[in-house]
Amino acid sequence: MSQKIVFMGTPDFSVPTLTSLINSDHKILAVYSQPASKANRGQKIMPSSVEIFAKENSLNLRTPKNLNDIEFDFLRKLNPDLVIVIAYGKIIPKKFLDLPKNGFINIHASLLPKWRGAAPIQRTIMNMENETGISIMKIVEELDAGPIMQQERIKIDKNVNTLSLSKTLSKLASKSIVDVINKIENGNAKFEDQKHDQATYAKKISKLEGKIDWKENAEKVIAKINGLNPKPGAWFIFNNERYKVWQADVVNIDSEPGKIINNDLTIACNSKAVKILEIQKEGKNKQFVQDFLLGNKMEQGEFVS
Repeated sequence: MSQKIVFMGTPDFSVPTLTSLINSDHKILAVYSQPASKANRGQKIMPSSVEIFAKENSLNLRTPKNLNDIEFDFLRKLNPDLVIVIAYGKIIPKKFLDLPKNGFINIHASLLPKWRGAAPIQRTIMNMENETGISIMKIVEELDAGPIMQQERIKIDKNVNTLSLSKTLSKLASKSIVDVINKIENGNAKFEDQKHDQATYAKKISKLEGKIDWKENAEKVIAKINGLNPKPGAWFIFNNERYKVWQADVVNIDSEPGKIINNDLTIACNSKAVKILEIQKEGKNKQFVQDFLLGNKMEQGEFVS
């Protein structure tokens, strides 16, 4: 037998799982994605990665602004066995949760109950953790608090950033989803309640949070740079202009926090220093630091903030 599935997802992270479902024996009744939104400094309306993929594969696409009564009736008439949700970006209203025979299953990019919420990958890296993974759970009314069916764990390389870790975790999800659905279909799925007293929350990242604090140690600064790459980015101010740091390394040199300590754009932290490798001046393209310094002066002994 095959399950009748509705899929909900929006960014690149969701696409490998949708691909696995298409290539399985299960039937996709509909695909939900957030509606197209402004990108590139608001100059152009861009569809989501899932919307693009769904259209390319002639899937039944829905992009409502809200999961309202119209969508409730639509889903009720579809009568799905299961709804798979991965990085959809919207809260599922309580009344929807009982519509599918086997409920709503969510794939979350952390080892729950750690890092519930909007930015688990970024928070994991910024917190300098050495392990993460995915959690596959049943959706309940409370955010990311449902019982867990399955978890997959991986080690984190110290040089990983949010973009590369997202790709790794999305592939991990895509490899797990069909096995999960088969267990549910065969009645072999076992769900275990989370330890709610151990929950932590990964709140949404703000642009202001990206400002580098040079009074932190160099390892913590690097974790912020990697965790906020590619969006919204870690940044500093020099001569009243903003600079985004894309890539950097720790250097074992001590000086005053925020001080440029050589002509290769190495900046001191509270402990050790950060050598910038790739940088972007506001309004410009990103550059390797060697190219950047040919046209921009940041000299030894000056300070950034």
